[in-house]
Amino acid sequence: MTGVHLVGSGIPTLLPTHGVGTRTDLPVPTPLTLAAAGGAVLISFLVLTLFWRRPRTRKDAGPALPAAVDALVGSVVLRTALRAVTLGVLVGVVVLGFAGPTDTNRNLGPWLIYVWLWVGLVPASVLLGPVWAVLNPLRLAHAVVARLLRLDPADGVRPLPAEVGRWPAAVFLAGYLWVELVLPTRADPPVLAGLIAGYCLVQIGLGCVFGSSWFAGGDVFEAYSRVIGSMAPIGRRDGRLALRNPLDGLDDLDAGPGLVALLVVLIGGTAFDGLSRTSFWQSAGATGPLDGTVGLALAILLIAVIFLLGTASTVATTARDTRRHPPAAFAHALVPIAVGYAVAHYFSLLVFDGQQVAILASDPLDHGSDWFGTATHVIDYTLVGTNTIAVVQVLAIVVGHLVATVAAHDRATRLYPDRAAVRTQYPMLATMVALTIGAVALIGAP
Repeated sequence: MTGVHLVGSGIPTLLPTHGVGTRTDLPVPTPLTLAAAGGAVLISFLVLTLFWRRPRTRKDAGPALPAAVDALVGSVVLRTALRAVTLGVLVGVVVLGFAGPTDTNRNLGPWLIYVWLWVGLVPASVLLGPVWAVLNPLRLAHAVVARLLRLDPADGVRPLPAEVGRWPAAVFLAGYLWVELVLPTRADPPVLAGLIAGYCLVQIGLGCVFGSSWFAGGDVFEAYSRVIGSMAPIGRRDGRLALRNPLDGLDDLDAGPGLVALLVVLIGGTAFDGLSRTSFWQSAGATGPLDGTVGLALAILLIAVIFLLGTASTVATTARDTRRHPPAAFAHALVPIAVGYAVAHYFSLLVFDGQQVAILASDPLDHGSDWFGTATHVIDYTLVGTNTIAVVQVLAIVVGHLVATVAAHDRATRLYPDRAAVRTQYPMLATMVALTIGAVALIGAP
C-alpha cells in the first residue's frame, strides 16, 4: 500500500514507499505483550480440548430476517442501480487518472482505490457479507457487453471448469499486491488508471468467455469480499437472509480449489507490508523493485509453508487412524487471521487517510470547486490516539487467531474421533502461536 508521510502542513503526501501506516510511534510490542498474545492462543486451545469435544457449528442456526429486507437486498433493480453507481465511480477514477490532477495528493483515484475500496472492503464484508458481489460494476459492464455481442451473460461461450475455483483471484491478488507494495509508480494517477482499465478489460473479456460465474472466483475484489464475508453475522439460510454465528458462516465456506492460495497470498502480502516498514528492512537497503518482489514472494511462500506444516497431521495416516483430509479442509481457519492482519495493519489508514477521500471529492478536478463543503478541510489526526491504535492492532491479531483456533478445533472434532481431533491440532496450535507472536512483533517493530 502506498505509504503516507506527514509533512509540516498536516497534509498527507502519498509516497512510493512500502507500508501504509500513518503513525509509526505506536507503543506496541514488549516481551510481555508478545508472551501474553501467544499465551492467550495457547490457553484457548487448552480450554477447547476440555470443553469443546464435539462440533458446535450449525448451518441452519439463526433467525431469518424479515421478508421485506430479503426482497430489497435481492432486488434486481436495486443491484443494477448500485452497480451503475459504482461503475460511474470506476469510470470517473480512470478519467481522473488520465485527465485529472497529476499530483497524487490532489487526485481522488489513488485514495479511492487504495483506501476506500481495498481497505474498506474488510469491515464492510465482515459486517454485511460479500458486499462487492452486490456492488461489483464489472458484472454490469459484462452484462452490457455480452448483450452487445449477442452472448448469454450467464453462460458465455464455454463453461468454467470446476477445478478453476478461486485460482484466478489468487493470481490477480498476487499481481495487485505487487502493484500496491512494490511498483514504484503505483500512486501515479495515469499509471493507476491504466492498470485499472487493463484489469477491467481482462475481467470483462473472461466474463464473456465463461459467463457471469467467472467473477465469483476470478475478480479479486469479489472473491476477497466473498471469503471475508463468510465471517459476517448475516448470511443465507434456505435461500433467505438470516442472522448467524460468524463461526457458522466460516464453517460453511466452500473449500474449493484456490481458497488456500487466495488466503495465503492475502496473509503473506499483509505480512510483507508490515515487514517492509521496519527499520530492519530499510537498513538492509531493500528498497528497489527487485528486493520488493523477492520479499513479497518469500513472505507468501513462508505463510504457505507454515500453513502446510500446521495441517501436516491432517493428511498423515497411522495404523490406528486411516482418516486423512487435505489442508483445504482447514482453510477456513485462515479467514479470521487474514481479517485480523488487515485490521491491525490498515485501521489507522482507513480512519485517517479515509478522510482524504471526502476532502478531494468536493473538488475532484482541482479547479477550486467545493461541491460538498469539504474541500478546505484537513485530515484530523487527533481523531484516534496512538494508544487506541495500538490496542486495536493487538486485539485484532489476538482475536483473529483465537477465532481461527476455535474454527480449526471445531472442524477437527467433526472430522476425527475425540483424541485424534486434539492430536491433529498440535501442529496447528504451534502455527497459531508463532503467527500471533510474529504478527504482534511486526506491527510494533521500529
